[in-house]
Amino acid sequence: EVSIVHHGVAFTGRVWDVVHETFDYNDQHLTRDFVRHTGAVAVLALDETDRLLAIRQYRHPVRLREWEIPAGLLDFEGEDPWKAAKRELAEEVDLEASSWNVLADYCTSPGGSDEIIRVYLARGLQATAVPFDRTEEEADLELRWVTLDDAVSAVMNSAVANSIFQVAILRAYVARERGWADLPAADAPWPLLQWRNATRAR
Repeated sequence: EVSIVHHGVAFTGRVWDVVHETFDYNDQHLTRDFVRHTGAVAVLALDETDRLLAIRQYRHPVRLREWEIPAGLLDFEGEDPWKAAKRELAEEVDLEASSWNVLADYCTSPGGSDEIIRVYLARGLQATAVPFDRTEEEADLELRWVTLDDAVSAVMNSAVANSIFQVAILRAYVARERGWADLPAADAPWPLLQWRNATRAR
């Protein structure tokens, strides 16, 4: 087990902090700076004809309006990720769903951030009763329904850069080939999140 020798905050940001840690690893003292992230969720919303709802949103760090799926941060440590996913689906695209499964759990950039994300598959879609009033970069979201097969082609042709989009599309393609039979329930435990939060407490 890695032993933390020193932990400090190198930079305090509006959303995330950069932490500075020294730790023992293989009989060495190593020091790393990385983004401390709240964790996030994303939703692949799929209709009855295997079309998914993609959104195009401006992302300033890369200066791109890139294609994504609805996603957002966990608002606080310990927030139920499924509830967060339902919130993001409603707030970003005015949809709710009657059927939910876990599609993927992964680390987005483990060399520089402790961000982890859970991607959900949402089906049985319907419009929310009241549309959400979106602001900032979300005010001019572009929405497009795309077949899963066309989305796979876009990923394989490098037409989309967003990692969440790529992971979600390829996982959904494989899951469909398997008849959607082996996807975890939406409330399945998230061991990666539980482990990360436990290590933070030490």
